[in-house]
Amino acid sequence: MAISVSFINMKGGVGKTTLATQVAHAADKSGFKTLAIDLDPQSNLSQSLMTPKKYVQHLKDKKPTIAHIFENYVPSTSDYGSPRLLDIHDVIVNNAGYWYSSSLDLIPSRLELSNVLKNPTGKERRLAKALAQISKEYDLIIIDCAPTESILTEAAYFASRYVLVPVKPEFMATIGLPLLGRSLEEFKLENEDHELHICGIVFNHSSTYSSGPEGRKAIKEVTQEAKARNWKVFDTHIHYSASYPKSAREGTPISSTSYVRWEVTQAFRTFEKEFYESIGLEKEN
Repeated sequence: MAISVSFINMKGGVGKTTLATQVAHAADKSGFKTLAIDLDPQSNLSQSLMTPKKYVQHLKDKKPTIAHIFENYVPSTSDYGSPRLLDIHDVIVNNAGYWYSSSLDLIPSRLELSNVLKNPTGKERRLAKALAQISKEYDLIIIDCAPTESILTEAAYFASRYVLVPVKPEFMATIGLPLLGRSLEEFKLENEDHELHICGIVFNHSSTYSSGPEGRKAIKEVTQEAKARNWKVFDTHIHYSASYPKSAREGTPISSTSYVRWEVTQAFRTFEKEFYESIGLEKEN
């Protein structure tokens, strides 16, 4: 059975999508059958994994996206003369990884996913129900979430066992943590039978500035907030490197990005191992 992890922070600009992309690539490369899910109408994860050109073509071809999971059907097209019931496999883009034997799959998003917010009644469990049909086909499911409290957040909770919280160490770094804490507490009160836990907070440095005094102060404040809530803070930090945006342009994991420094790839491998341990993901002998 797959282990599902949502990447969430109620504060935007913390590098969730970059981290989700890199973890998906790394898990794929490590031999874990992985499914990445883009639950953000901005669709940055979809474009990062598919490349913008292939993603645009995907939309032009009117292929199903995660928006269809919430509507629970696929509209009529030139290939189908009438609407049809959704098959979750139709939404999955197979072999979205960068390397020739990749098994990384993707459920892409699109801007129209925001339409779900207009009439959300009864849709919060549809993603979880769809994933229940394919959970035995994967080891790891990664869900990249939008930085807002909405029906999409609740859908992510229902579809997940763990939540990973990327935090950018800067001024007001703690702003999203109380919001996330309250959101999780309310969900658990209303759904006592659903096990959902924070697997950890990871500091994601997106600039050299975050390594200075302000960054150190932010790290201290976040650590104190996490301790008060009994949330794990990962020992490994994802330190700033120009290789991360370069990896997105090249469509590769950080380990295969051109001219990447050894210490950058080594640090990410250390985080990767710590992440697997936090969710109990192990390789079969």
